[in-house]
Amino acid sequence: MPKTDENEDTAVIYTDGACSGNPGPGGWGVYLKWGDHEKELYGSEKATTNNRMELMAAIQALEALKRPLPVVLYTDSSYVRNGILTWMNGWKRNGWVNAKKEPVKNADLWRRLDEAAARHEVDWRWVKGHSGDSGNERADKLAVQGRDEAAGRR
Repeated sequence: MPKTDENEDTAVIYTDGACSGNPGPGGWGVYLKWGDHEKELYGSEKATTNNRMELMAAIQALEALKRPLPVVLYTDSSYVRNGILTWMNGWKRNGWVNAKKEPVKNADLWRRLDEAAARHEVDWRWVKGHSGDSGNERADKLAVQGRDEAAGRR
């Protein structure tokens, strides 16, 4: 995918997922910055997995954009970044079957992410989680808030 320089017309997005147990109550969080605008989004599910919440964060972030934009999307999930950049073309070519000839896990969300990403020019960047990156920390806090609400802790 093409690299996008961050400028005033580029949306900068941080996404994260959180889950207590796998499966268990989970949440996703998004911190989005575009020009002078900032937005925080989060949500939850009562019984889910961390990978599903990581995917949902990226989906919700891209679907929240009202028009096609260049996007720099930061994720601390190698699963999301590798899936979208490395594995997805093969999955689509093979009818959503993986290299082990098994159905792709979370194919419903991968398809939705593929559709959401197709509207934008996305530069997928990995950031180490819990390393002090302020955008990642904000997304993590939102994901934890969603997880805690799903677990009935708020």
